[in-house]
Amino acid sequence: MDRRAIERAAKLAGLELNPGTDVTIDGEDPVLPTPFYLGEGAAVALALAGQEASRLWELRGGRPQSLAVDVRHAAASLSSYAFLELVEGEPVPPRSVPTVTGIFECADGRFIHLHASFTHGPGILAELGLEVGATPEALAAACRKRGAFELEDALAAKGLCCAVCRTAEEWAAHPQGALLATKPVVEVTRIGDGPPIPLPPGDRPLSGIRVLDLTRVLAGPTCARTLAEHGADALHIASPNLPTIDRFEMDTGHGKRQAYLDLNDPGEAATLKELVRDADVFSQGFQHKSLERRGFGAGQLAAVRPGIIYVSENAFGHDGPWQERPGWEQLAQATTGVTVVQGIDRPTLAPAAMNDYTTGYFAALGTMVALRRRATEGGSWSVRVSLSQTSMWYYRLGHDLDRAAAAAPQPGDVSRFMEERNTGYGRMKHLRPALRMSETPPHWSVPTAPLGSGQPTWL
Repeated sequence: MDRRAIERAAKLAGLELNPGTDVTIDGEDPVLPTPFYLGEGAAVALALAGQEASRLWELRGGRPQSLAVDVRHAAASLSSYAFLELVEGEPVPPRSVPTVTGIFECADGRFIHLHASFTHGPGILAELGLEVGATPEALAAACRKRGAFELEDALAAKGLCCAVCRTAEEWAAHPQGALLATKPVVEVTRIGDGPPIPLPPGDRPLSGIRVLDLTRVLAGPTCARTLAEHGADALHIASPNLPTIDRFEMDTGHGKRQAYLDLNDPGEAATLKELVRDADVFSQGFQHKSLERRGFGAGQLAAVRPGIIYVSENAFGHDGPWQERPGWEQLAQATTGVTVVQGIDRPTLAPAAMNDYTTGYFAALGTMVALRRRATEGGSWSVRVSLSQTSMWYYRLGHDLDRAAAAAPQPGDVSRFMEERNTGYGRMKHLRPALRMSETPPHWSVPTAPLGSGQPTWL
């Protein structure tokens, strides 16, 4: 991938490849069976994150360094959960997909992606007049009785997960799509005053930086995992009451310590507030204003901890008519035009979690930008990313590849990108970080571990 292509991809994200950045991206798409440039896009996002890590390293007095990413490794990173396996220990739980989750044809010939989320399946079935446990055939028949946009509106009014499979042109004409088109893929804004805070001492770009990770599946956890591979002390706070997906937690837990806190318990909420006072980064992916109601909104934490970097990830953007809609990877693909282009006879998902992982990379990039600006300018900062903004960026990169030219099986042999180590789950093989840096090689100093296996304290 030549430098001009990297510069173009960065510009399309509202970012910039600095003239002095020494970066090499080896290989090119297609790697996966898709017309979209998923491998090259992921590689660019990782390289731009590496550029920011390198700038922080130089701010510490370190030497400039060269960056490199292999396109095949970057493409594999978009499905990294699929490559992990336990050499010793219990088998890795399979990833199951509920019957309700999928793309269904409607009465008007349009298609809608329904998503059961963790708890939305019964509500979706009820709207369709079905009982829990309905067969896929009954579900498909019920969808064929409803118009796609009418069904989307009805489900959204109940706070349930869905999205019509739109074309990119339809999304561009939609108020939410039009708004997102005016924004960069990563939004970094100052939200409070305060003196400059120098980077703490250490031998890695993010040494001494404390990250509170209150996210689940998959973009938010990937942000903190990416920060951890540059040396941050990442503490993942999970709720003992919320469901999750074990395989995803195993994949995104690299580099993190784990603890439980129940924010419904006043004492445990107070513990989180105390952790915030000594934190540098607070990363969250909760629904709009849900944490603010508990006293953990961006402005509230900037008052508690001047200098905080408040990172927010969601599905459809943080402003506009859809800011409160819940969503997932699949729904971002559906609404932005990706599924229509990916499909041949009907809308189909791309063969990777393109938005989840890449949005995590962009969130980590924005966090490092904010940390650099905090060190030089002072202040508290907000970093905002969304799955749909990332999906729109991938669409802008292009969608003209010959999917039949991709390697088979997908994404080819990744053995040279794997590592093996002892983890809290047993001895595990998994993908190592895809970014290579000459002076501060990214790595996870802490192995992945089960949720709640540690204490809610800083090192």
